[in-house]
Amino acid sequence: MKRFLSLLNHITHYASPITVLLAFSLSPLAISLFVTSAFAQEKTASLEEIVVTATRTEKELESAPGSVSVVTKDDMEKRNIKTVDEALNTVSGVFNSRGKGLMDTMSSITLRGIPSQQRTLILMDGITLNDSYSGGVRYGGMAVEDVERIEVVKGPFSSLYGGYAMGGVVNIITKMPEKREFTLKTGYGSSWDRGDAMDDLRKFYLSYGDKFKDKFSLFVSYGYKAANGYPADFNVQSSKPTAGITGWTQTTDNQGNTRYLIGDKGDNRWWDDNVILKAGYDFSKTSNINLSFMRTRYEYNYDAPHPYLKNAAGSEVWSYGTMKESSFLSGSGGRIQNIYGMGYETVLGDVKTKISLGLAEQEKSWYVTPNSTATRSGGTGKLSESPSKAYTADVQFTIPLLERHIVTFGGSVKYGEADAKDTNLTNWRDETSKNTLSYQAKGNNRTYALFVQDEIMILKNLTAYIGFRQDWWETYDGYVNQVGTAGYPKEYDSRNASAFSPKAALVYKAFDKTTLRTSIGKAFRPPTIYELYRTWTSSSGTTYAGNPDLKPETTTSWDIGIEQGLWRGAKVKAAYFENYMEDLIYRKTVTATYQELINAGKAESKGVEIEAEQRFDKWLRLFANFTYAGAKIKKNNAKPETVGKKLTYVPERMFNIGGELERGQFSASLTGRYVSKRHSNDENKDTVNNVYTSYDPYFTTDAKVSYKVTKNATLSFSVDNIFDKEYFAYYKAPGRSWFGEITLRF
Repeated sequence: MKRFLSLLNHITHYASPITVLLAFSLSPLAISLFVTSAFAQEKTASLEEIVVTATRTEKELESAPGSVSVVTKDDMEKRNIKTVDEALNTVSGVFNSRGKGLMDTMSSITLRGIPSQQRTLILMDGITLNDSYSGGVRYGGMAVEDVERIEVVKGPFSSLYGGYAMGGVVNIITKMPEKREFTLKTGYGSSWDRGDAMDDLRKFYLSYGDKFKDKFSLFVSYGYKAANGYPADFNVQSSKPTAGITGWTQTTDNQGNTRYLIGDKGDNRWWDDNVILKAGYDFSKTSNINLSFMRTRYEYNYDAPHPYLKNAAGSEVWSYGTMKESSFLSGSGGRIQNIYGMGYETVLGDVKTKISLGLAEQEKSWYVTPNSTATRSGGTGKLSESPSKAYTADVQFTIPLLERHIVTFGGSVKYGEADAKDTNLTNWRDETSKNTLSYQAKGNNRTYALFVQDEIMILKNLTAYIGFRQDWWETYDGYVNQVGTAGYPKEYDSRNASAFSPKAALVYKAFDKTTLRTSIGKAFRPPTIYELYRTWTSSSGTTYAGNPDLKPETTTSWDIGIEQGLWRGAKVKAAYFENYMEDLIYRKTVTATYQELINAGKAESKGVEIEAEQRFDKWLRLFANFTYAGAKIKKNNAKPETVGKKLTYVPERMFNIGGELERGQFSASLTGRYVSKRHSNDENKDTVNNVYTSYDPYFTTDAKVSYKVTKNATLSFSVDNIFDKEYFAYYKAPGRSWFGEITLRF
């Protein structure tokens, strides 16, 4: 395995994108050819998959413009997926950052080398999940079992969806049953070597769905997960323990500077749950209404920290020199999220109308930070809260015109608000022990938009898509109060900007098994309330300031791709893409103790995606895909020394390979995932691996086997990180773990 990874790294580092494309296209196909010859008598049959995200209308996947991938409920059930974002781990061009398993509150999905969650739009049944405060998405609490499929549309789709869609769009579509069904799942798992991954993971899920008289549909579910966690956060100090103290280990930081590992902050524990309620009514074959509500909650905390230090008498050491006991402590945190949705569809004559309303509410979002004088038993701390709301309203009309045109047009309104507060705590162990307000930042934003798209059938096998969108964005009621600081509170004037987002695409079905696609477009992202108004000062005295004068970021992107069917059940896909980003929001160092966000940069990402798949009837699927995304800073007036450096938190190379087997009552899956080195330092100075805070390259392998004991009962057993790969993704990543589950369906 080490030799394979070394060769992989060598090839992808020195080869041109075209060479890489050919190498990774041919290798899985060679495997497919061998297996195909052995099972040539097997027949394959598939139904054309329908997607809705790429064009906002129902479209056959084969005919959709741009690069579209779909992960189905069956795909997810074949793998041990604990969170919704993990379902995209094996999709080309997609990077899911989840550093410490279930407990990661900062996980994100990014596409094609465009960094940060706020630059990729995440939808659930068409409702925007990117919050109004930071543009982030918290996947904790979402039940994988509630998801029918996930559609991933890579490329700039602001022409249809507005801001946040610089990298593309991910639409999570939840299920609605067509008949009566009950589902009960429960399971338990733990780390292979206790303390090396999530210990004592418990899971429970229950759902009921039905459709009455072919008119009224109902679905309700409840899911719960909890884990005792493992030590993922370490206590690493720059000062060497004093003479006579033992138990420490000399290490380095991610730039090679000498550091000392003196302990960990305890097992990072977690629980989450969710409730979903959906109802729908079909007035006719062409008119229906759907209502939905989902509530997700999660909370994390830490058990007792573990100092590794001992004095001469063998007693634990909690402080020395300037190092205090508080360095071992981490506070708790959590979030409560409510998502409300309403959708109505009807057809009047030739016009299909869709109306949707949504509210994504972060009812409670909080975390606790112990102060420097805090101890294990108590002491002061700080409670940080950032509730937010995002309202959306959208109407669209689709009408065929002049036999060769299908025109989709409409408008949308989005309104967001957020109010972040820091409150002093008399006891950091009790988040209800609020005292005085120390900081507040809040603001509102709204966007109005009009859009139109024309689908033009130029020839029977050639279709063009031309789309335009105009957004008018405004931020207002900005307010910041650093309590006790001269010049505060501050109120900021309203500010506005507009963005024009065009897009064009061609889909050419050259032959029965050959489809060519190309697209070009522009996308934008307005600054978030956090970026505009949030200013805070760290414990070290450095102030990180927002900037109420920030303007939207933009990207101009294009891609070209081919999908080629080969022999029975075999196909390959390849795409080349380029993204040119401007006015990137970047944090500029003004003085040694003051940093400010500005529109400073230009960046680009260029790369290729290659996929190969071989299916044998319904019982065996082999797949492999490779992504190269060279993402670099091209201009940065705030910090010229970063020019030419790789964008932070973006892996340059990713590779997935695997197989799925389903035969009779038995099914199994085996997947391998490689992610190359990432940088957290904008000058790429963090080159040291396998230390706390580093972002290491890794290859992990996961497996799951299932057996249908009866018509209604299925047992499954899975192992993640089979070879117990040790690596850091800032935190220590989970080691090898196992999970057993029973599923009952009626």
